[in-house]
Amino acid sequence: MFRRREPVPFAFLAEADRFRSNVTPPPRPRASFGEIAGRWLLGLTLVAGLVGALILGMPAMSTPTSTPTQQSQASQGH
Repeated sequence: MFRRREPVPFAFLAEADRFRSNVTPPPRPRASFGEIAGRWLLGLTLVAGLVGALILGMPAMSTPTSTPTQQSQASQGH
């Protein structure tokens, strides 16, 4: 069920899992205006595509209520 860790011949390798460095990584570079504008444009394109698909798909999903049902002549017994 639960496997025990195999013994490691070097102590520093066993302690590497819980080692925390006190050196902070360098800050991430700020996104340029073009990158931010591209992300917004991509997001707006995706949202517009989903809204357009919903608008175009709504008539196909609705059931007609005012249309009279057509019956074939075979169902009327002719």
